[in-house]
Amino acid sequence: MRSAARQPKTRARLSARGSGWLLFAAGTWSCTTAGSTWMNQPLSTGAWGDDPPPLASARSSINDDPKAAPPAKVRAQVISDAPPLANDDRFIPFTPGSASSAAPSNNSAVPPVARLNPRAPGGRLLGTFRNTYYDFPSESDFSGESVPLKDPRCKTIKRVARSFFESLCVQGSGTLSGGSTVSFAKRDCECAELCPRTGQHICFDQLDAKTYPWGRGATGRAITPLLTVAVDSDLIPLDTPVYIPEYDGIPRDPGQSAVHDGCFIAQDRGVRVKGEHVDVFTGHREITALWNRLVPSNRGVTVIVDHPRCARATPPR
Repeated sequence: MRSAARQPKTRARLSARGSGWLLFAAGTWSCTTAGSTWMNQPLSTGAWGDDPPPLASARSSINDDPKAAPPAKVRAQVISDAPPLANDDRFIPFTPGSASSAAPSNNSAVPPVARLNPRAPGGRLLGTFRNTYYDFPSESDFSGESVPLKDPRCKTIKRVARSFFESLCVQGSGTLSGGSTVSFAKRDCECAELCPRTGQHICFDQLDAKTYPWGRGATGRAITPLLTVAVDSDLIPLDTPVYIPEYDGIPRDPGQSAVHDGCFIAQDRGVRVKGEHVDVFTGHREITALWNRLVPSNRGVTVIVDHPRCARATPPR
């Protein structure tokens, strides 16, 4: 029989022991969550900050415009000639009702969000980069108040809708209703309209659409949808082949007629593309919507150089 004098001491020891277990559990929980804190931080939704993209450029369906024709198939270049090997590191999209598949199901109207095969890829890993998208606005999709579109000599290329200009000065290149291409020429043009989302006065060059059907990149050469990425060239030199496994195996067009191989070329830069950031050129707003569904902006993607899958990547000269 325990004496009454010992009972308070026993309760005190039990209370101290219980408090110790609570402190240990709290410490363990904080350790398991601290490493993923960055994933919970809100990121801006584009290469230009927190502002939403221009409405006319951000529409995700041709049904928004009953007069619009279905988009042409994207002229993307697949770098790999041979199909991937069985043990290749592929980005495998989930298909409802099955574990995984190498290509998305044609029975799904909207492809599900894909997930990365966890096997370690080859090549040289640069890390996890912020991912965003940019496309190629068309003047015919915009209307409203007009402003002059200036070239570097301060000559007016054409008066265009302000909404088109504001999309063009963000995306960098676009097409005029007459069929010619316009691309970024230089900033700090005193005669040019102010781009509200960059705070810069930007002039453009009018280019031959046959030579530059999708615009001109930082290398001075033509860029290609789903092949060109804009990068910080201090981290990734221009013309470098880049492998991003998150895009390996996802569809290259809304009809899902072909899949991407995950290979890109660093051919462009952006005023807001700094540090560990890749901005993928999609060409079409419909492709932007599709890829943003599969690999959401700002989710973070794996960037690898010197990957054997992209060894044959050679920039067009």
